[in-house]
Amino acid sequence: MSVTRRTLLTATAAGTLLTALWFVPSANATVETGARSGVATAPGRGIQPAAEDAASGPQLAETGPGVDTTPYLIGGTALLGIGAGFVTYSVRRSGAGARPVL
Repeated sequence: MSVTRRTLLTATAAGTLLTALWFVPSANATVETGARSGVATAPGRGIQPAAEDAASGPQLAETGPGVDTTPYLIGGTALLGIGAGFVTYSVRRSGAGARPVL
């Protein structure tokens, strides 16, 4: 396979990935003004919260007690250890650690 064809395949794969990521929805933690009740408009001032909502301000949704990250930490540490083992194995096998490269 020629170098030009490999470059073309790499560029095609990168373009496909970026195109696919374009359609991933984004999460915005903003207040939706149209769906809220108690929202009043004032001339020249735009949308203003009603008097009872002014003290509390915008609030985000409750997300619960949180995500248990223990499995992610254990898996990440294990994969990091496996990767370090592969690097160590390949350096020892190639003999690059025995003689310095200047």
